[in-house]
Amino acid sequence: MNAFEIRGGKQLQGTITPQGAKNEALQVLCAVLLTDEVVTLNNVPDIADVNALIELLQDMGVRIERPSPNTIVLQANNIEPDYFTTPAFRKKSGKLRGTVMLAGPMLARFKKAYIPQPGGDKIGRRRLDTHIRGFERLGVKFEYDAENQLFTMIADNLLGTNMLLEEPSVTGTANILMAAVLAQGVTTIYNAACEPYVQQLCLMLNSMGAKITGISSNLLTIEGVTSLSGCEHRLLADMIEVGSFIGLAAMTKSELTIKNVDLHQLGLIPDIFRRLGIDLQVRGDDIYVPSQEQYRIQKFIDGSILTVYDHPWPGFTPDLISIVLVTATQAKGTVLVHQKMFESRLFFVDRLIEMGAQIVLCDPHRAVVIGLDKQVALRGINMVSPDIRAGVALLIAALSASGKSTIQNIHQIDRGYERIDERLNALGADIRRVNLQ
Repeated sequence: MNAFEIRGGKQLQGTITPQGAKNEALQVLCAVLLTDEVVTLNNVPDIADVNALIELLQDMGVRIERPSPNTIVLQANNIEPDYFTTPAFRKKSGKLRGTVMLAGPMLARFKKAYIPQPGGDKIGRRRLDTHIRGFERLGVKFEYDAENQLFTMIADNLLGTNMLLEEPSVTGTANILMAAVLAQGVTTIYNAACEPYVQQLCLMLNSMGAKITGISSNLLTIEGVTSLSGCEHRLLADMIEVGSFIGLAAMTKSELTIKNVDLHQLGLIPDIFRRLGIDLQVRGDDIYVPSQEQYRIQKFIDGSILTVYDHPWPGFTPDLISIVLVTATQAKGTVLVHQKMFESRLFFVDRLIEMGAQIVLCDPHRAVVIGLDKQVALRGINMVSPDIRAGVALLIAALSASGKSTIQNIHQIDRGYERIDERLNALGADIRRVNLQ
């Protein structure tokens, strides 16, 4: 079993460039199925989840070329739709949440699709209702095979319609959107997710010949077309890596420059970290974080304790709640961290408490963090990464801690972060990848 051995307490220094956005990559890779022409994707992160989806696309018949690092050329001109019924597909797709977004393109182009029960992080229940109900509004009929946990969907004739989504699901919006671009007539999606990744997907589809308006709003209008062409598309910087590096710099008293962050698409992220007292400076499209001996958590205007909570875009992304929480452990002051959208993401705080952090876990959704003000260092321990984001939060804690820490199950970290050990070691970290027997 692979693990990280981390010797903490080292200050990092230098420049780091965030990888391409994982969540965007999963969407635009699925969109490749909408055309039989060549699609070139740039700034694609070389991470386990993305590579698993690329491998799955290749198994389906998509031609894949990698002319240079982080660039992928794909052509879906020889797809085998019945591959979706094989045990090999169910085995691979059941481990990856992103495969659910194969359904929209397959329905649009091949009139049938299959969705296995979602895989990915074990961070709480993740319903498919938004996807299925949206497809139904477009004219899709479905059946559920309980024994194999597989949805079978048939789309004899996709017809544009008006729909109000029950929740602004990012993957649900993307999936319905990709089905609607080749439907007959006009589709409107109200209460659509408007995250930057959905905006990027819309822009990519329009460059392929789709007709989507309302981009960046929660009301998307899609005028169906008969076919789409190829395109070239560049992915945004991963906002979760940007936030992770800001938190890492503060925790380890490091001086870091985070390059090419796509600042215009970071939303509230810089401001939330500033509320934790972190002095970050915007320099063009870069973020500079100077070395700080102390950072003080702000209070609300009326003097009450700061609350940081997640919310659909343009609110604060749930994927950075774990990073905010760990960063607050060495701040001066107190903060209530409220993870509203998933009920199991805060359970990793037990490991932080074992390291010496002052945290009260109120319930599965809320934790009060009383910062140590860097007066007492966290101590190194042995721990296990439960999911992608908690895994990196624990890595940040270990890098700031005194002594040696070991993090097992680092496959979870590799799923979302490209060569994170190598990139941080180049800045002065001491992370070793080891094989535990």
